[in-house]
Amino acid sequence: MKPGTKLKSTVCNTEVMVIKGSDLVVECGGAPMTAEGAAEKGSVNPDFAGGTLMGKRYVNEDGSVELLCVKAGEGALAIDGQLLPTKDAKPLPSSD
Repeated sequence: MKPGTKLKSTVCNTEVMVIKGSDLVVECGGAPMTAEGAAEKGSVNPDFAGGTLMGKRYVNEDGSVELLCVKAGEGALAIDGQLLPTKDAKPLPSSD
């Protein structure tokens, strides 16, 4: 995965863009995502049905992968079975 690559879910409408990546397989709804998208959609695994939110960034624990959701869907993003949390916004400095 290189920055700028778009990935599409094979089980729901989720689409993400790679912001920062490494050679890991990104999953959505329990199924691997593809660069082309699937002609026939499968079904979302209930264990990975948390959904994605458009405009949110998702990162793995060590920060080596960052994905931007460009189209929301029903499946949750994961790598190696570990769900990806949304990236927290950086706090602004106080203006005392």
